[in-house]
Amino acid sequence: MQWRRHSAGLAFSCVFVVSYFTNKFVLSVLNFTYPTLFQGWQTFIGAVLLLLSGKLGWVEMSRITRSAALSWLPGSLLFVGNIYAGSRALSRIDIPFFFTLQNSSHVVSFIIMKVVHREKVQRLKLVSMCLMLLSAINLPRWDPQFDYGGYLWAVAHLFCVGAYRVFQVHYQPSTLSDLEQQCINYLFSVLLLAIAAHPTGDLLGALEFPSLQSHTFHCGCCASGLLGFLLLLATVRLKSGLSLEHFRVWIFLSKVTAMCLSPLIFYMDINAPSLTCVLLSHVGEALLVYSDRESQS
Repeated sequence: MQWRRHSAGLAFSCVFVVSYFTNKFVLSVLNFTYPTLFQGWQTFIGAVLLLLSGKLGWVEMSRITRSAALSWLPGSLLFVGNIYAGSRALSRIDIPFFFTLQNSSHVVSFIIMKVVHREKVQRLKLVSMCLMLLSAINLPRWDPQFDYGGYLWAVAHLFCVGAYRVFQVHYQPSTLSDLEQQCINYLFSVLLLAIAAHPTGDLLGALEFPSLQSHTFHCGCCASGLLGFLLLLATVRLKSGLSLEHFRVWIFLSKVTAMCLSPLIFYMDINAPSLTCVLLSHVGEALLVYSDRESQS
């Protein structure tokens, strides 16, 4: 049993790292900066594969009622904001800096929970929040390749991630499984992003994209869609076999692995102060994981 858990964790980490690297390659190296099309493609592939897997009995999915789908729509709207803003930010910001900013989404979740549910605060948890917040605030000052637009999109991304996390835990319909929630997210995203493709200019811009006929571009897009679906399956499998605290440990390890490997694959300009921000943010995340584990023990 322990071996299976470690195997599921390693599989999740591998897919997590390769998925982020593939997205970063398409967005930054190939410079395909049309998120309504890129994320629309990914969610379309995810929806098709998920519905097909459910039809063939490879995954367990029940029929989604209209009332359950409507009650989950606020979550789907946050999901669209998450992937759209995240795509914009990732195209302009290096992976270690992106994760440093993304970590502060825990601060957003913390504030919402504090205001709405009046949760008691552990001292260690408060320290972890301060580390992640201060790291994110100071990072733009020290980033050698500071991109104002990229950081604005990162702020929108982290707010959507933080709010979605709270909604998923405290307001999810009890009748919906994780896969069913994601199925609604996928279908809603495909519809909304398809509608937005022309008004945002992405559709016309993509027609003039220099690498549109490139096999590298085609392979990258196909890989990104498939990897997104595999990451979903790996996430659901890992969550079903582990406690929430252990699941967060694997996410933390996966992010650290991606950050350590990213300079070997992508060009990065980093200095001592910005590296300090990255390290302190992830020390804060490690403290958060530890504090949550202590509170449950």
